[in-house]
Amino acid sequence: MNETKLLPLVEEALVQYDITYTVLECLPELADTAAFCEHYHVALDQAANTILVASRKVEPTKYAVCVVLGTTRLDVNQKVCELLGVKKASFADAETTMQRTSMLIGGVTPFGISDAPIYVDRAVMRQREVVMGGGNRSSKLLLNPQELLKLAHVTVIDGLAKPRE
Repeated sequence: MNETKLLPLVEEALVQYDITYTVLECLPELADTAAFCEHYHVALDQAANTILVASRKVEPTKYAVCVVLGTTRLDVNQKVCELLGVKKASFADAETTMQRTSMLIGGVTPFGISDAPIYVDRAVMRQREVVMGGGNRSSKLLLNPQELLKLAHVTVIDGLAKPRE
């Protein structure tokens, strides 16, 4: 797939931070993790979801970008609130995600986001390779998760996510 399919701000960040990656084509209707993994035969524990989280009832709103495996669920109510220093937080809605990142849900990636801390669950870092959003719903990135450490504002967090029940 041609790299021009990536969102320009994502492509610029990949170049800026000298990230080694492969672009995978994705049908937009299959961009959500479960559908992508099933259709493209990718294990859920190889899928790294990037989620924008927003504090609630705090002005100004605090944001964080969280990266967790598809086999886990982000611990928003405890771990993310603790990291942000707030009592309540939730997944940002689609409109807020687009406004803050210029990316659609299903394609969000930490590459190109520079105005929020980036928290990566330690389980992501244990994978040899992960598939994550390419900034849009028509591309994914395949990379060694160690590449995430090249980004500014990245912190690896134990227990950022919990196993799905």
